[in-house]
Amino acid sequence: MVTGGHAQHAIKSTLRANTYKMRATAAHARAVTPLSIILDVHIPGRSGLDILRELHAQDYPAPIFIVSGQGDIPMAVDAIRAGALDFIEKPFRGGDVVERVKQAIDAYAVRTQDDPALPDFYFPGREPLTRRARDVLGTILNGALAKEAGRQLGISHRTIEVHRAKLMEKLGARNVTDLMRIVFDQGQRR
Repeated sequence: MVTGGHAQHAIKSTLRANTYKMRATAAHARAVTPLSIILDVHIPGRSGLDILRELHAQDYPAPIFIVSGQGDIPMAVDAIRAGALDFIEKPFRGGDVVERVKQAIDAYAVRTQDDPALPDFYFPGREPLTRRARDVLGTILNGALAKEAGRQLGISHRTIEVHRAKLMEKLGARNVTDLMRIVFDQGQRR
């Protein structure tokens, strides 16, 4: 699914050529859960970031990507914090977008199966972890570096680094070793 922006035609053509069906309305994402959503930050009359928040992207059952040709680091961080799976900068190669979407859809399919290897940790007195934070935490606990974790979860290594930093901030960890200590000392299974 693609919503708005000048890149809409290019993305739609590329994805259709790879057998993906497309819908170009945000209303469709509210009515039916698509396999993936791609939102442009600069949609005429709306912001893709606003739509991202409306969809409650942290808990949305499909990966959501944000695309921007005028993005900066704070905008990318806002998008990730609002629940975007990844931030794609224009210009981009259509094949790269298709590969990222395919990896994300595959990763979401694996995650929708109950994975007993990934405990649902919670930390008394702290904000609960989002599904995505639990996924990233699981890769950290399994010893994956950012690039490998990105491949496992179908997102870029930079996005993994942003999620890891948010996770460390949320749990008060100074580094990954400290994070693991906190998880093993304070994390409790639900």
